[in-house]
Amino acid sequence: MSVLLVLALILFVLMRIIGGERGTTSFLSLFLNLGVLFLAIMLMVNNANAILVTLITCAVVSYINLFFVNGINIKTKMALCSTGITIAILFLLIVLFHQKAMIQGFGVEEIEEFNTFSFYVDVDYRVIGICTMVMGTIAALTDTAISISSAMNEVYVNNPLMKRSELSRSGITIGKDILGTTANTLLFSFIGGYLSLLLYFRDLNYSFGEAVNSKVFSSEILATLIIGFGSTLIIPITVWLTTRLLTKKYESAKELVVEEEKTITSIA
Repeated sequence: MSVLLVLALILFVLMRIIGGERGTTSFLSLFLNLGVLFLAIMLMVNNANAILVTLITCAVVSYINLFFVNGINIKTKMALCSTGITIAILFLLIVLFHQKAMIQGFGVEEIEEFNTFSFYVDVDYRVIGICTMVMGTIAALTDTAISISSAMNEVYVNNPLMKRSELSRSGITIGKDILGTTANTLLFSFIGGYLSLLLYFRDLNYSFGEAVNSKVFSSEILATLIIGFGSTLIIPITVWLTTRLLTKKYESAKELVVEEEKTITSIA
């Protein structure tokens, strides 16, 4: 039995014990997302429109992460809407900054690893770079959105008399707590994933300026900043949508209750 299979079984057992049925669903969603990403790569390799494939992939992954794992309810619907709006804004920024930074393709540090492969392939690396950054943001966005919408829903359900402004402030406070952990997660994810690259720069006697301006380093820094920007931007968007939809939903419910009470009183 391979090490990967053993680790997968341990992960499944832990998620099942701690998360119950939801844990099992979350475990299955990992493989569903992997299958969706693999299918997206195959379509891109076969000359499908990479941008269109990426947007469809983001929509499917969002559906799996939100609806398949958490069910179809007002919390997941608000999270999906927030994710869609944020992705649309980020897509424009990614296209702009990616073209200005000129970081498509491979850096000189990577040439030695790929010198046995042909670089004459029918792929637009500018588009592939944009698609990679867009896909890299989707997990962080859905996670932040569902965390905020779920917390705000619990707050409002337990205190339905609170004003819209109070609910918004509660959502922003929740978002601030999430943002602090998200920023640190992004930082240490970058350091952990590219520690070997930083050591390689040290062996090459790169100066700080050479390291920062290298293509491979700049592309990862830009991706990390884009994900951080998206994780920050989605907080006010989710708070605004959640506040409006929750208050509208429960105000409508209150009006129906009041009308029913008036009808019962008039009949009596």
